[in-house]
Amino acid sequence: MKKQILAATCGILLSIGATAGMAQVVVRIGPPAPIVERPGPPPHPGWEWHHGYHRWDGGRYVWVPGEYVEPHPGHHWVDGHWDHRGGGYVWVEGHWR
Repeated sequence: MKKQILAATCGILLSIGATAGMAQVVVRIGPPAPIVERPGPPPHPGWEWHHGYHRWDGGRYVWVPGEYVEPHPGHHWVDGHWDHRGGGYVWVEGHWR
């Protein structure tokens, strides 16, 4: 009986965690134009530049500067972007593909 209660509790907690990570914030104001960054040389040979972006802080957009990152062999980086959906904008995280 205790194992069943423990299993049910774990299942509920996992489902709550999974749905919490899927929440999206819709911003009614479109993001500003990206800031043109001029990165210097990479800190290590082969490192990739990931462009900066505007993030929403709940009341305004704030610029997050780009950065060099260690590459993932066999993958390429897809920059995050603001996607216009319905009456607002939703942030789509950058990711390796």
